[in-house]
Amino acid sequence: MPVGTKEHHHTDRIGWLGAHARDELGISKKLRPRPIQAALSSAGSFALGALMPLLVTAIAPVQGLIPLVSVSSLALLALLGGLAARVGGAGVMIGAIRVTFWGGLAMAMTAGIGWLFGAVV
Repeated sequence: MPVGTKEHHHTDRIGWLGAHARDELGISKKLRPRPIQAALSSAGSFALGALMPLLVTAIAPVQGLIPLVSVSSLALLALLGGLAARVGGAGVMIGAIRVTFWGGLAMAMTAGIGWLFGAVV
């Protein structure tokens, strides 16, 4: 049998989209996407991530509330960014820095826009 014939017949059997999903994207019956599992994991992560600022808000004095919530949130972002990088097989320090930087930037932009529109409390 010529070299490409076996692969060609296999591709015809599963279709070009299936072959692309398998070869280029790594999607197979064993490694099929699980959207419900992903959604539940994401919801759990957001809920646990929101717990730290809520706890800090409950125990921190009113005078230092904003800096304490900001610093504790950034520390948790660094921890979770490093953990996610480790689980994903990437560099822990780079993952922690990346998540902390973008999270800090988002917090600063939110505070700046609030200040701009007079919505700072």
